Amino acid sequence: MEEKLIINKKSLKGEDGFKTFSIRIKDETVENLDKLSEKTNRSRNELINILLDYAIKNAEVK
Repeated sequence: MEEKLIINKKSLKGEDGFKTFSIRIKDETVENLDKLSEKTNRSRNELINILLDYAIKNAEVK
């Protein structure tokens, strides 16, 4: 009996809990992100998510 190849459906873009969008940031900020990325072995994207999550949790509106 032949075994079947099972291919799981890939979730459609946007259905993985993430959204993609563009932002403008200063060159200096990119340089700092790149330095931090090198030190931590994490991607810019991963760092931005970590930093944004922290900022949102610790933000205070007055």
